Amino acid sequence: MPARKLPVVGVMGSGTTAEPHLAGPLGTWLASQDCHLLCGGGGGVMSEVARAFVEAAPAHGRQGLVIGVLPGTFPEDTVVPRGAPIPPPGYPNPYVELPIFTHLPSRGGEGHGAHSRNHINVLSSDVIVALPGGPGTASEVQLAMEYGKPVVLLTGKNGQIAGLDDMAASRMARVESVDDAIEFVSRHLLAIRHGGGT
Repeated sequence: MPARKLPVVGVMGSGTTAEPHLAGPLGTWLASQDCHLLCGGGGGVMSEVARAFVEAAPAHGRQGLVIGVLPGTFPEDTVVPRGAPIPPPGYPNPYVELPIFTHLPSRGGEGHGAHSRNHINVLSSDVIVALPGGPGTASEVQLAMEYGKPVVLLTGKNGQIAGLDDMAASRMARVESVDDAIEFVSRHLLAIRHGGGT
């Protein structure tokens, strides 16, 4: 009998601001859901949600892993790329259990372009939770819409995703509380586990 495929929940957000009141409880809950957590593998929201996911392991006996899709660049002194690309400082964060090394640079607002790892982040996720962030997070949300991925914006009371088009934001679920985001993700995980997709 083949192994059961675990769903992948992508959590996107700021690489500098941790949003611990949102990312922490979300990561702890995800650890109990028999799913993988996918993030960009850096600091901020990515590190906080991964930390909570990993540290919850003993309490929940989790099945999933923290997957980090890492940016990479070739050494500047080479005209022709040689050797493996190098992730920037801080990548992967210490909680990433399965790092996916790429040759794709970290592009922020250019994350919508064909040479962005944001495509990998979105396409590899079954459901996405977007926390406050900047243009890179906005591009991931827009890609999720284009690829038909279920996405919920978990912004808290005053958080925002800088650069996200207001019209695009109005067409998707936006919640202030972690509990509401959990309800959204739970519904989609249930559909995935019962073979109905999202």
